[in-house]
Amino acid sequence: MAKVRKGNIQELGNGWIDPNDTDAANKESSRRFEQQDNGYAYRPLSAHERLSLIRNGNYAANWNEIQVTDAFMPELIRNSSFFGLVRIGRMSASVLEYKDLKLPVGIYNSYIVSCDIGDDVAIHQVNYLAHFILGNEVILFSVNEMLTSPVAKFGNGMLKEGEEESQRIVLELCNENGNRSVIPFEGMQASDAYLWTRYRDDEILQQRFREMTDKRFDKTRGYYSVVGDSTVIKNSKTIKDVHIGSHAYIKGVNKLKNVTVNSSAAGATQIGEGCELVNGIIGFGCRVFYGVKAVRFVLSSFSQLKYGARLINSFLGDNSTISCCEVLNSLIFPAHEQHHNNSFLCAALVKGQSNVAAGATVGSNHNSRSPDGELIAERGFWPGLCVSLKHNSRFASYTLIVKGDFLYELDIRLPFSLVSLDVPKDELIIIPGYWFLYNAYALMRNNGKFAARDKRRLKNQYFEYDVLGPDTVNEMLAGISEMEEAVGKKLANGENLDQHALKQLARAYFSADEPADIGPVYLERVEASKRKVVLAKPHAGYRVYRRMIRYYMGIQVIEFLQDNSLADLQDLMAAAQGCTPELFDNVGGQLIPVQDLEQLLDRVRSGELDSWEQLHRWYHQWSADYPLVKLKHALCSYQLLEGGKLPDGVDALQALVEETRETKQWLSAQIIRSRKKDYDNTFRKMVYRSDAEMDAVVGKLEENAFIRQQEEEMAAMDAKLQVVEQLFALKE
Repeated sequence: MAKVRKGNIQELGNGWIDPNDTDAANKESSRRFEQQDNGYAYRPLSAHERLSLIRNGNYAANWNEIQVTDAFMPELIRNSSFFGLVRIGRMSASVLEYKDLKLPVGIYNSYIVSCDIGDDVAIHQVNYLAHFILGNEVILFSVNEMLTSPVAKFGNGMLKEGEEESQRIVLELCNENGNRSVIPFEGMQASDAYLWTRYRDDEILQQRFREMTDKRFDKTRGYYSVVGDSTVIKNSKTIKDVHIGSHAYIKGVNKLKNVTVNSSAAGATQIGEGCELVNGIIGFGCRVFYGVKAVRFVLSSFSQLKYGARLINSFLGDNSTISCCEVLNSLIFPAHEQHHNNSFLCAALVKGQSNVAAGATVGSNHNSRSPDGELIAERGFWPGLCVSLKHNSRFASYTLIVKGDFLYELDIRLPFSLVSLDVPKDELIIIPGYWFLYNAYALMRNNGKFAARDKRRLKNQYFEYDVLGPDTVNEMLAGISEMEEAVGKKLANGENLDQHALKQLARAYFSADEPADIGPVYLERVEASKRKVVLAKPHAGYRVYRRMIRYYMGIQVIEFLQDNSLADLQDLMAAAQGCTPELFDNVGGQLIPVQDLEQLLDRVRSGELDSWEQLHRWYHQWSADYPLVKLKHALCSYQLLEGGKLPDGVDALQALVEETRETKQWLSAQIIRSRKKDYDNTFRKMVYRSDAEMDAVVGKLEENAFIRQQEEEMAAMDAKLQVVEQLFALKE
């Protein structure tokens, strides 16, 4: 039942904090004055100014509580009411203009309660504005209500004095049962959320994360909402408990409540018509518009929510887009795309560079007696049209899933694979290395596409966008071993051989350029069912894995030699003799050696590191070190691939470099080949009257920007190879 209280109009604007709090009056003023410390010498109104305001149809419960600067123009305030302490900055006879909206500076037809108003602000038709601090040159036009509660938290998961733990806002990520919950805070990165959602059995670490978060917050009541300089808010309904940065543009929203909106001139955020955003944190440069509903969320910088998207209890990483669909209880790393009306993502950890197609239902977790299922997808996850997946499932990097209902839990361990169903035979089919073999155009375009979409101004955390990284190479190495075991068992034909013997059989098969037909090969422990899982085209997949790992090694060597000597490389190779590839964890889009990460977490457990800022500095340090770490990983991976051997001498290095160039040429040819299929396909051509019309609609193949880019990349590689060849020549 609504409870309406009645009080003295003279007290409106005062007594905002609970009067039972013995320090309420001090808190109400001190928090506000700390927030708005602009150094101005405010003064009371003169008798003339007060009379002028009254003549212009204005009202104040107490004119002595209106304070102004020496640059005050009472004629710019009309038909407005003031309650409590209202401080008004400098004013000039100016017009503020944003796009087609032009409004004079001043306060018109508005109702103001206990606010600080910056210089040259235009406030028009704001029905209720209470406990706000407005920056300079702010435009407020046709807003129903803007108000602040004394316990405003601005999207952070803090508790104010006197509040119970049950009142804390948390994000229930990765699992609907809430047992991977994290406390959101301004500045939280995907890496932070990832570490916090893991290690749930480590009570000490979990307690440290909680302490690190709580110490960021001031529990004192009485903080005002803020609107930054040059921000425009118009035609909106309810805006409550918000901290909005500068240069933001907010129009036609239904509700913003308990939200931080980061915005600046370099990364302006826009929020548009029909949006309802509650209990959230929005990063710099974001776009949120057309009916979005988001509750308990973090939207990282330069990401988009649009066209009715619903984001609930979720964290969306940088440079991502979600539109038209529903995402619940998910932790999503940077560069995620999901832009179709009927897709659904629930209780998932998606490690970025992903694309969820229309009709995809990822996370139907009513397959047990409790809604506690989870799904983990490494980067490059791509469930295709009308794919239905079941919890619990796990997918290797760059898994492409063909349309179908996958009724059983899956553990796809082979990266760059195509996963499909053979319905008549009731079999699951996996083609390893599919992307390199049959769709290199889409795969390799990702390398540049994600980097180009990364709009962060300060890229102090290195997100690995290359399809060949320590994570995917480790998966390919493991995949090679698994394929050797599967093929060896097939060739053994029931004979009881040890693992070494099985792999020797398989390697002989894989070494042949024209392999014998050995019939279907089956994988184990892939699907929670009794049906067969077929490893299709194992020979091609195995060989492309090996080729791409050698290419990975070659690329790292070429890049290192651009700024270092051949002797430096040989020293690194000598130090790397006998090493094995380190395991890496994808921590919010950044690849970090597991051993280094565990050492860092030990320092958190001990209390040596006791703030998120300290962890962030380590993310940044690891980012600076990453190129060398990646080279060392390539050296170790090459040894594991080649039986413990590294290129021995200049001739062997030259051969590796030449092989790398050949693979780059092969990849370029694969890119053209995979795209050319679209031009040769008669079914694609049949909707055009002629080839000329097709070229006019889809563009000529030879003018395709990405294909032309391959020529530029090849020229760039040749320039780098000239540097390398000069180093080889000097050594000789």
